[in-house]
Amino acid sequence: MHDDHTSDRGAWVALGGIHLLNRTAPRRPDEPIVLVRVPPQEVCQPATTVVVHWNALGLCPVDALRPGGARFGSARIDGGELFPDAIAGPALRDLVGANAAPGLVPLCYLAAHPSGGYHAYAQIRFHPEDACFIRTTREPVGHGPAEELHWLDPMLTARTESSTALNNHLRYFRKHFLGTELEFKYTLDPAPDIWAASMELLKALRNGELEECRPEYREEFQIHHTENHLFDVTGPEHESGYASFIPTVTAGHVLKRKWFTEDTFARREELIPGLDITSDRFEEYLREELGLQVRAMPPFQRVRYDIQCESMRTGHVYGIFLDHCSLLAAPDVVLSQCELEYLRSRSVLDHDQDEVLREMERINDWLRSYFTSRRWATEHTYYSKRSFLRHVVDLRPELAAAVAAPIPDNRVQEPT
Repeated sequence: MHDDHTSDRGAWVALGGIHLLNRTAPRRPDEPIVLVRVPPQEVCQPATTVVVHWNALGLCPVDALRPGGARFGSARIDGGELFPDAIAGPALRDLVGANAAPGLVPLCYLAAHPSGGYHAYAQIRFHPEDACFIRTTREPVGHGPAEELHWLDPMLTARTESSTALNNHLRYFRKHFLGTELEFKYTLDPAPDIWAASMELLKALRNGELEECRPEYREEFQIHHTENHLFDVTGPEHESGYASFIPTVTAGHVLKRKWFTEDTFARREELIPGLDITSDRFEEYLREELGLQVRAMPPFQRVRYDIQCESMRTGHVYGIFLDHCSLLAAPDVVLSQCELEYLRSRSVLDHDQDEVLREMERINDWLRSYFTSRRWATEHTYYSKRSFLRHVVDLRPELAAAVAAPIPDNRVQEPT
């Protein structure tokens, strides 16, 4: 981010009526378009995702323009005063007038291209503190001075073409490799305090230590604490892998299925929610309902801290998960890991899904270096929870008996 407004890389946040985005009313010939000149906000060029923090903009030149580019008002407004409470502030209201002000919103982020024209980034999230934009132009549009508004019609056309995604909450996400989990793992030894390790890793992402990446917009961190009742699926051969029952907060279980014969980078995965089944029937369900040959493994507790890492260049989102797994019957038996996993993509433009693989390799290289410097791990692995439990039972056969013990129901029951 730059701290002045004189960069050769011109950048603006364009403001206009909300009806220009949702098409609830026709465009009016006299309505203002407002250009707020801002320091370039892209982490890289061309980016897919741009996040603008209003308070970080400083004092911004602001021009209110009519169609055709005629200027009917100018001001200098501090970024933090543009949209307090996500409503046009007093200076903006004075500039555009009482009729236009109530519906005024960010339309797009506009970035000048070195060869001429502009890349337009559609506004998808808008809050008093910030706004998120994603690119809708494959090639620069609207050559000429930004104030002449030649970019406006191509920007609105691109918005209309992707309106189903852009005008609906979170529909701008897509997922490549649907039904397949892509994952690198690190076994952390000695195991760190995963809370402290997660906070430091999140801080590194916020500070831009991983080039072109930042924590995912407004979804940077999650906490999970679950029990897992895992069964080694030994047959039929095409069903090999594992099946794990995870209690939900209200009632029933989620069944996580993974198919693989050996630990590897890509594995078929499926989650089946809402199973109304008690722990004493897990094995019966797998054998009789699904026709699987299974071996019960010692159940374990999993504490997991999820850091969501977004590539601002591609829009791909990756999870960096640090977890601590301990057997319910033997809490001293612990597996501490970090997993790097592809999650989803924030974009309306098509991407070569192989780019996900190339980018994962780059992020994995950075993560390896990060862990090596802290002496937690030096190489990635694909070591699965199934392999861990197999090894535990081989080394301590008495723990296999814990599988037969009754499992207390520790779920928090909601009032009925």
